[in-house]
Amino acid sequence: MAELSEKFKPNYQDALANEKAIYKGKNYRFTVLSESLIRLEYDSSGKFEDRPTELAKFRNFPVPKFEVQENDTLLVISTEYFRLQYQKEQVFQGPMFAQDSYLKVSLNDSDKSWYYKHDEARNFKGFINNLETREEYVSQTDKILEEKNKKNKKKLIKTTYSLKGLYSTDGFVSLDDSKSLIIDEQGYLQKDERPRIDIYLFMYKRDFGRCLKDYFTLSGYPPLIPRYALGIWWNKTKPYSMQDVRDLIQDFNKHEIPLSILLLGENWHIKDKNNIKLYKSGFTFNPEFFTKPEELTTYLHDRGIRLGVNIDPAEGIHTHERNYDELASSLGIREKQIIPFNAYDKKFISEYLVKLITPLYNNGVDFFWIDYYPRDRKLLNVLNYYHYNDFKKMDTARPLLLSRINDVAPHNILVHYSGESTVGWDSLNKIPVYNSLGSNLGLSWWSHDIGGYKNGIEDKELYIRYVELGTFSPIFRFSSETGHYYKRKPWKWDVNTYTIVSDYCKLRHRLIPYLYGEAYKYHKSGLPLIQPLYYAIPEIYDEKEFQNEYFFGTELLVAPITKPADKIMQRSVEKIYLPPGTWYDFKTGKKFIGDKRYYLFFKQEDYPVFAKSGSIICLGDLEENINVTNAPKTMEVHVFPGKSNIYNLYEDDGYSNLYKDGYYIVTRFDYNYLENDYNLIIRPFEGKSKIIPDKRNYRIRFRNTREPRDVQVLQENTDIRFEKNVEENDFVIDIKDVDTTKQITIICRGQNIEIDAKRIVNDDIDSIISDLQIPTSIKNEIADIMFGKIDIARKRIYLKKLKNKGLDSVFIKMFLKLLDYIKEI
Repeated sequence: MAELSEKFKPNYQDALANEKAIYKGKNYRFTVLSESLIRLEYDSSGKFEDRPTELAKFRNFPVPKFEVQENDTLLVISTEYFRLQYQKEQVFQGPMFAQDSYLKVSLNDSDKSWYYKHDEARNFKGFINNLETREEYVSQTDKILEEKNKKNKKKLIKTTYSLKGLYSTDGFVSLDDSKSLIIDEQGYLQKDERPRIDIYLFMYKRDFGRCLKDYFTLSGYPPLIPRYALGIWWNKTKPYSMQDVRDLIQDFNKHEIPLSILLLGENWHIKDKNNIKLYKSGFTFNPEFFTKPEELTTYLHDRGIRLGVNIDPAEGIHTHERNYDELASSLGIREKQIIPFNAYDKKFISEYLVKLITPLYNNGVDFFWIDYYPRDRKLLNVLNYYHYNDFKKMDTARPLLLSRINDVAPHNILVHYSGESTVGWDSLNKIPVYNSLGSNLGLSWWSHDIGGYKNGIEDKELYIRYVELGTFSPIFRFSSETGHYYKRKPWKWDVNTYTIVSDYCKLRHRLIPYLYGEAYKYHKSGLPLIQPLYYAIPEIYDEKEFQNEYFFGTELLVAPITKPADKIMQRSVEKIYLPPGTWYDFKTGKKFIGDKRYYLFFKQEDYPVFAKSGSIICLGDLEENINVTNAPKTMEVHVFPGKSNIYNLYEDDGYSNLYKDGYYIVTRFDYNYLENDYNLIIRPFEGKSKIIPDKRNYRIRFRNTREPRDVQVLQENTDIRFEKNVEENDFVIDIKDVDTTKQITIICRGQNIEIDAKRIVNDDIDSIISDLQIPTSIKNEIADIMFGKIDIARKRIYLKKLKNKGLDSVFIKMFLKLLDYIKEI
């Protein structure tokens, strides 16, 4: 019998809490894990759980500071964050923790308290249904033979589902671990049917960062995502042959669109020729399409592209699978039959991994896309757990998995996708919401169908906005169902659309150094890549216009465009709130004063992304092989004025586990800003050499900055050659082939260095007037009215009178609307 690899085995000592933090009686046990986290257990048999679970893998916290008062009838536990009161068993009149008169945990310095089965109405959900309503084939594994020759019955499955998030304006949240699966000593998951209570209560006040720290310590910090996963993914659910793959990759290369991952849907494996929809489950490459699977994976890997394949085991293991006979023999099955999929069966799951999954890894498959949607959602958790941990047996590679969302500690499975979305503005509008909800679960790696998956209408403006949002999302995955008229390839659109989309695809690829550095912060400290605006400013949650806004890493703020543009104005009109401080439009460099609400106008090629004062953002240049996601030879560093800052850029090989042994490098960018004197120091700060290129080209782009009178570039203490120039409002320094193991210092001196390129609403209006298809002569009159020093009421009157001069009423209404926007600013 096959066994799970050693990588599955949990550390049972880590799962045991320190005895000094435990207070218990015959049927209850309280464990003070931190000053803001307590475990609450009740079991009528007095048997408490010390094994690791899906949620709780580490309970051996350092003993925190707390006080205890106890007598025969009352137990009181107090920390800086909470005060627990519990009436003991001898006065207990109800079942377990049933009433708050028996158990109550009060949040210090507030009037709020938690009790068992508290409704926690102020909890911000972590996940609310999928983006899809799909048609599921309802044939069960044990009925598949008798239904094979029948017409499959379809049933519409509403995929509504919700999970409690960690973020709450109450300042506390409870996670129920009573029904979680247990991890045994070999690493198998098993059910525990005991009627027990096992709750982790986080009492964090307004310190959500502390909540995340406790949560990740308990459940495991997020794994470090492979670097290639931050590039562009491609998925179209159609039967691909080897030649189709070649044609696709050649088209991407021809049009200079980077590509990092190819996903193959269910058609990669053997299908029933008479009913191609029947075999949704499969584990063997279809020889009609791929005679040698290794040829496919080698072709992709040579071009810097990784391969993920779709798996849905719901139908079981068919007799045509390559290793069916070996699997059946090891399971003691003698007759040819479909082997039911049973993730809870230890013998089956270990043989499944060895006989069916390992051969695919040996073929060169990089990761799996688990497209499994069981009615018992625990089965999805189980399958994800085994697939993810099975990958760990390959020490040279870092795990990746794409799956529907786990309902317990989803951050441990890496990338989750939101289902088969309908093409449309409504689906686009939900994407920022999902990203924020994921952060409420401690989850960063959400993947959505960029462009939309099915149905709807293919619209170029919608497609552009999908791509722009994808550029500033955790995962960028082009996706659609099969069909000639789903246009996900940028070059299938008109020249203008193609140009815009191509530019954003390249920008996404160039952002990988920044994204990977932020991914490392998430892995090490639990700081989510996406942070909704209401984390920093809770009261903003009640202003619906700003709920989609989010911080994208530590340096950027994104305000997504998720509705169509004004057709007359030819602009998207967005009401945006910028937090306190100074902010700059990432593309134009225009300056905005924070803690204000703005109406801003965006053409199709523009997107609301802002960098805070002092931001340092590292971009890669496209290499000769544009698909490659490795640490780049050439790096462009954007530095925004107004404030000193330090940014630590993390880099490693991007795919292996060597970083755990110290094989990584942190490069520190230290920006010291004064009004007439600033410098930037670049130096290796932590780690080992030989991780990044020995020599690197740096292009330092000082945004909104005049050319200073005096510039000096030093390596160590020696002057080195550089080139300098001014590009629009940016001062740019190019340094070639510098040693990445030595410090570089850039010194700039001059008067009034920063260009005060403020955003002026009149510039936006002037641009709108210029682009309108109306007589040029009347544009001057409109400008005189709009920019004239008269009150808005009189401007309205003058605009309406332009109808007598032939100006169409639709344009008059548009300018009246613009006056409303100006009035609100």
